[in-house]
Amino acid sequence: MVHTRIRPFNTLGASSEEDRGADLAHAVVAGNIVFLRGQVGQDLQTGESVGIGDAAVQVDCAMRNAEILLKECGSDLGHICKIVIYLVDPRLRDAVYPVIGRWLKGVHPVSTGVVVSMLGRPEWLVEVDLIAVKPEAAEPSGRRATHRR
Repeated sequence: MVHTRIRPFNTLGASSEEDRGADLAHAVVAGNIVFLRGQVGQDLQTGESVGIGDAAVQVDCAMRNAEILLKECGSDLGHICKIVIYLVDPRLRDAVYPVIGRWLKGVHPVSTGVVVSMLGRPEWLVEVDLIAVKPEAAEPSGRRATHRR
């Protein structure tokens, strides 16, 4: 099976928090399954955090990033099968869930909500983990590295 890495990168020098030299990717396409890196309130191009202190803005950014990455993988938001929402405070549900509901209206994925003590950076309030499928005919369009196993 071919595994395609979309937007591969190395964390060395990416930031002081991630200066560990790990080889990662923003997405992996394995067959027709698309796995996205957890999406947060971070500009996909610059890596800058957005919506500091505002969970609704952060999750809107995360879903916009997911939309971009899924398109690069040959899929879209309508093909999301599973979503896991990580919150640093359960009271943020009232701000976060309506935003996700607008992005996924009519999609009906399975969903899990998890409250955690913190995320990768202290300013992040919410992280969204997504798994989707892609139509068989679609091919990933983003920067990639392909591996056969």
